[in-house]
Amino acid sequence: MDSNVLFKEFPVLKSDKLTLGPIEDHHLEEVFEIYSNDKVFEYCGIIPKHKKDSVMTMIRHFKRDYHKKTRLKWGIFPDNQSNTLVGIIEAFEFNQRINKVTIGYFLAERHWGKGIASEAVNMVVRFLIEDAKVSRIQADVMPPNEVSKRVLLKNGFIKEGTLRQAASWSGKGVVDLEIYSLLKEDFQREK
Repeated sequence: MDSNVLFKEFPVLKSDKLTLGPIEDHHLEEVFEIYSNDKVFEYCGIIPKHKKDSVMTMIRHFKRDYHKKTRLKWGIFPDNQSNTLVGIIEAFEFNQRINKVTIGYFLAERHWGKGIASEAVNMVVRFLIEDAKVSRIQADVMPPNEVSKRVLLKNGFIKEGTLRQAASWSGKGVVDLEIYSLLKEDFQREK
């Protein structure tokens, strides 16, 4: 894994449809729209935030975590609305020893069903494998989250199995998690 590619300068990723870039203080309203919606985090270990000052503090933590090299959070911006943040995708749990990264993503509800999450996952996967030289990307999904599973499967991830009562997620208690992964070899076969 090439940490310089990940953390020397914030990596801005572009496709024909999206730009993935840093989340700034002026994105407060869009980030608040995401984090204040209980539906967005129904299948996630994140507790929704219903106060804007809490969300602003969180945005500043995104920057802090990046500088500490523990988490990379991209804002998802459609190219036809380049100043409007519609979602967030992140890479975290960087494990240098086995060259593994975990990803997660969530969109504002009004942007669901438009292929945005699938495109963003594709962009991050390509960057992590081709540029950052990651060997394994994984995602943890609660079993009822069919939409997230489809996003991962569409991007070549394989369901490895279900970990029963394996994690304690904020607001959810102890939950089962399905583990999906994509190895560098899988990605290269798909190309």
